[in-house]
Amino acid sequence: MFEVRLSEIPLPVSERDTDSLIAWLVDSFTLLRRKGEASADLGLAEPIHRILADHLLTSPEKAWDNHMLSEELALTPAAIHHHMSRLVEAGLVSYTSGNGWRKYHLKGGSISRSLEMFASIARMSLLQRMEELAELWSRSDCRMAVELPADDYGGIRIQIKEWHPLAEERTILGQLMNDLGLLGERPGKEVLSGSTSIELFKLLLSTGPPISIDEAAAAVKDAKPRVGRILERFRSTGLVERVPRTDRLATALWSAMTTQYSRRGEDWLLLKGGFERLDVPLIILKDLAKSKLTPEKVSARLKDIDSQKQMLLLNLLGGRLALGYRLAAESPQSLQQKALDNLDRITRRMKRVGALLEESLS
Repeated sequence: MFEVRLSEIPLPVSERDTDSLIAWLVDSFTLLRRKGEASADLGLAEPIHRILADHLLTSPEKAWDNHMLSEELALTPAAIHHHMSRLVEAGLVSYTSGNGWRKYHLKGGSISRSLEMFASIARMSLLQRMEELAELWSRSDCRMAVELPADDYGGIRIQIKEWHPLAEERTILGQLMNDLGLLGERPGKEVLSGSTSIELFKLLLSTGPPISIDEAAAAVKDAKPRVGRILERFRSTGLVERVPRTDRLATALWSAMTTQYSRRGEDWLLLKGGFERLDVPLIILKDLAKSKLTPEKVSARLKDIDSQKQMLLLNLLGGRLALGYRLAAESPQSLQQKALDNLDRITRRMKRVGALLEESLS
């Protein structure tokens, strides 16, 4: 069964060092999960690295069985089988049967062709799974009046598992979330109906505006730290984004203005608070002096100042704008395209590294 976990990492610094290129592929496919002292040498001593570097990539025209590799690598056949199974699931390696042993070989006879085939299968599988997600979508197109860019998440992690029949005790949504990596590597009971992760994702599938951690925790009746960790895990897949709650911008500005006025006074607001610099209407100061300023009045007074300047004003006043989580697109089709774009960006890097590997090995 095709199943792969991809990590978006920068291209390797050294484009001609074979071991560095192989290590990059191992990390991108998350074939080596445990990190420690062994990773200081790029994991060169790890079995998966040795299998690729000394056998599959250097002799792509040959086939290898567990018995042959176990003797050369001083590992048990069971250990070789484990690593080979990971490569088969990722779509890089295939096998034939004969003489009681599976004969493993690099798909296509070269790393470039193997990665080309992998990219095609991965895209097709992800497209099918995203179409399943679209059938569960009930969120309306509800954008905020002022939209600001989402927080960038450096290095998304994509998991793709091809369609398979529904397992016992699982719901369609729970199994789909698990197959897309939304439940993490070891989901445990989170894959079962009614879990916090599933209820949170249902909330995102049905709610338009961004949801803060406070709102999400109240909705699913769970602790805020745990809810925050789950939402960040969703965000790491690229299917969920974290954006400034600009629907609360007026309230945040009102709170910052009233706090700084009571602490530092009118002159500070004019000079260091940014009122003069950003041409903030001085009628706000009159409202503050009379204790009549409200979030509604702040919104009305600042309607002619664009959102970026309002955010700058909030920073100058020492205020903070709440963040919220939502699905990373307005419609199922646009979310599907975003997921495919994320995958294409990773596979393009992989193909580049594959081409460099072939040059280095030749």
